[in-house]
Amino acid sequence: MNLSLERNVARWIIILSSFIIISLILWNTYSFFQKFKAEERIKIKTWSVAQIDLLKNIDDLTEDVNEVTSHVLTETTTSTPMLVLDEEGKVSTSINIDEEKLQDSLQIQNLVNKFTSENEPIKVIVNNKVFQTIYYGNSPLLNKLKYYPLALLLIILLFAAVVYFFYRSSKNAEQNKLWTGMAKETAHQIGTPLSSLVGWTEILKTENVKAEYISEIEKDIDRLQTITERFSKIGSAPTLERLDIVKLTESSYDYLKSRSSKLINFHIESPDNEIIVNVNPQLYSWTIENLVKNAIDAMKGKGDLKLKISQTDKNVLIDISDTGKGIAKHQFTKIFEPGYTTKKRGWGLGLSLAKRIVEDYHNGKIKVLHSEIGKGTTIQISLKLLS
Repeated sequence: MNLSLERNVARWIIILSSFIIISLILWNTYSFFQKFKAEERIKIKTWSVAQIDLLKNIDDLTEDVNEVTSHVLTETTTSTPMLVLDEEGKVSTSINIDEEKLQDSLQIQNLVNKFTSENEPIKVIVNNKVFQTIYYGNSPLLNKLKYYPLALLLIILLFAAVVYFFYRSSKNAEQNKLWTGMAKETAHQIGTPLSSLVGWTEILKTENVKAEYISEIEKDIDRLQTITERFSKIGSAPTLERLDIVKLTESSYDYLKSRSSKLINFHIESPDNEIIVNVNPQLYSWTIENLVKNAIDAMKGKGDLKLKISQTDKNVLIDISDTGKGIAKHQFTKIFEPGYTTKKRGWGLGLSLAKRIVEDYHNGKIKVLHSEIGKGTTIQISLKLLS
């Protein structure tokens, strides 16, 4: 049995054990509630019997018997609210009920309805005639006991939620640590051959190689250096600079345009003026690259791709629109989750990485602005303007 399977088995054993324990606690509480309720009813019946004896033999009772009967009548209902109505429906006796409520017939009827819903009324029958009807409710202790299972269940749910979020946070922290380590190791591994390429480029310059060849190689070397810087910044707080987001976005967009399929029609709509924001150029260009490549994949390498830059009073908005397959509405937030992908060979990291860069590192927002199946998608980045 491997470690992962052992963990799953242990997790299910804990869940099943917890469920059994909770069920036993709730069942025992319910049983105790019913037993306590039955005992209260016995007390009320005892009270009714004493009341019958008192009414039947009120003239024949000895002083001692009368004292015993009175004791039963006073001591058996120390906390249970009770309302006794005579044959005409008038209140003859009330116990543990606020006297003010007895002044209003509507409140009396409400009490009768409430007590009837809680317990079956007990009739006091004297000489085959209903002389009185006893309506009684649950005692304060019984009411507290009634809500105890709910309170217990709420505590258990809160505890389970705390455990779940702790487990989830620990798992996310572990995953972040792993991805950070992989990113930094990737940057380190790229660095060695990159240094060699720079050296070979200098040698090629002395061998009278065509300048345009050297220029293209240097562009790709610069690109590799940018990628190395991106990976090295994962997991650490990036340095933000006051830069023109328009120029930076256009530069990243144009680079991708020159290296993409000619079947993609690239469009850009941007203002003529500068828009200054706090941004890390390497990470921001990585975000634009991920969104553009994701849009190209959604269009299967053919269609219209538009980037629009606009601004409001407080934010700059970057919209990237494609004419691809679109996204279902219930997936609008799901596509930004790590590991989520609809591509057979995808890792599901591009959009989740873009979300992290925009929201965690730049304090911005990224979302699916709108999408329609078969017609395309628009994803919007929102960054705060500098005052």
